[in-house]
Amino acid sequence: MTVRRADVALGTELPEQLHRVTRADLVRYAGASGDFNPIHWNQRVATSVGLPDVIAHGMFTMALAGRAVTDWTGDPGALVEYQVRFGRPVVVPDDDAGAEVVVRGTVGALLDDDRVRVDLTVTSAGEKVLSLARAIVRLP
Repeated sequence: MTVRRADVALGTELPEQLHRVTRADLVRYAGASGDFNPIHWNQRVATSVGLPDVIAHGMFTMALAGRAVTDWTGDPGALVEYQVRFGRPVVVPDDDAGAEVVVRGTVGALLDDDRVRVDLTVTSAGEKVLSLARAIVRLP
């Protein structure tokens, strides 16, 4: 289903998305992205540089948030701008449950040319992991 501009108002909430991120996901993402930094898969290396444990790739976390927007629009091509700041890492324990990443979004502005700004809140373990996360989408 494609969201239409006429059906969106200031404050419209996107469906919440919950993602489980496991170490296996990080290995797959490393292979896809080419980012094999050991802080994303090796606990010894991660803790030796001051991290609490292995952490998810920032771009992977950013992609999860972006997916919430494109799932909502029903059209990945509707996304015309996207930005985030990385606030805190997503710590991924070495277990089958992994880390939980929750993405919430709200329409924060109605713009010209059938565009809307979506403000995102992305948390893990109760902490905000992305800040100033915003997407601009053009809706039919």
